[in-house]
Amino acid sequence: MAPASTAPSDLACPACGRTYDAGPDEPWRCDCGHPLELADRPLPDGPAPDFSELDAREGLWAFADFLPFSERVTLGEGFTPLQRPDTADWAPNVQFKLEYVFPSGSFKDRGATTTLSRAAELGVSRVVEDSSGNAGAAVAQYAARAGIDADIYVPADAKPSKLAAVERVGATPVRIEGSRQDVTDACVEAVESDDEAWYASHAWNPAFFAGTATFAFEVAAQRDWDVPDAVVTPLGHGTLFLGAYRGFRALMDAGWTDRMPRLLGAQAEGYAPIADELHGPDEAAGDNDVADGIQIFDPTRKDQILDAIDATDGDALALGEAPVADALDRLHRGGFYVEPTSAVAPAALAAFRERGVLDPDDDVVVPLTGSGLKS
Repeated sequence: MAPASTAPSDLACPACGRTYDAGPDEPWRCDCGHPLELADRPLPDGPAPDFSELDAREGLWAFADFLPFSERVTLGEGFTPLQRPDTADWAPNVQFKLEYVFPSGSFKDRGATTTLSRAAELGVSRVVEDSSGNAGAAVAQYAARAGIDADIYVPADAKPSKLAAVERVGATPVRIEGSRQDVTDACVEAVESDDEAWYASHAWNPAFFAGTATFAFEVAAQRDWDVPDAVVTPLGHGTLFLGAYRGFRALMDAGWTDRMPRLLGAQAEGYAPIADELHGPDEAAGDNDVADGIQIFDPTRKDQILDAIDATDGDALALGEAPVADALDRLHRGGFYVEPTSAVAPAALAAFRERGVLDPDDDVVVPLTGSGLKS
């Protein structure tokens, strides 16, 4: 296996080639405006291990040889269950990955553990993040674990349950009136005006995507290194979608798997820039306020999302409220107590089958991303 990373990875821009030294004062984006990436992308040596050789007690850190971090800020997150739903209610050859059983109640813990691990190895004293809910709660919780102060910029009308998740671990919620973009703008202004503020953004920070890539590692390992035909995820900023792409690509590069799944994204009507780019705007579309967790007009990594779709023969579609509400009810009745946004991907699974994007017997994995206890 490859040796563990001993020094923080530098940053590199895939668009213009600039590089930046690692440190608590490192930039949060390239001078050219593009998101930065970790320069180090380690791969393990040797063949894929048997599942029995992986120490699941380490959670997602069982895949540390793929992760360029010397510190571990962890709560034991990872190795979420992979379960088949009632095939009479859904479809054959489907597995749900229960990402809502993480310590903070959402898959965002994958990115929070790696992001705060990087913050710790850089000696960061305070992180800031802007989030409508789950990402902010995850960053706040892992910042508390690391002993690092956290300011979480949130919409003024954020759900009380998610605000409580921020406040009760000692982080400071900063309520911002206006649109979701106004929240981001206020957070960025704070980062740029305060030398001690380090941007732990789930959309911009590359360490976050190194964490969400572990979704793919776990799926492959739990299936004895058999890659599904397709993965259907919710798609807002693309945190999980791109993480899955990068993870499955790393597995191929390591020689642990031999193919990529098709990556299919599920967006909310009224907030569907990727689906609109692929298929043209739907003039008849309304707003989907059920799936509030993916209401993103301008994804930070839109170009990378489109590239991942192209590279995997993937697709994206937008759904209205009715099919998502129906899928949420079916999930609850099937024992999967998830928040509303989690129902977008299962609803999209049915839509992709109806449109012929997926064949009836395709083998598909669908993550259920957030807990109903927080909705």
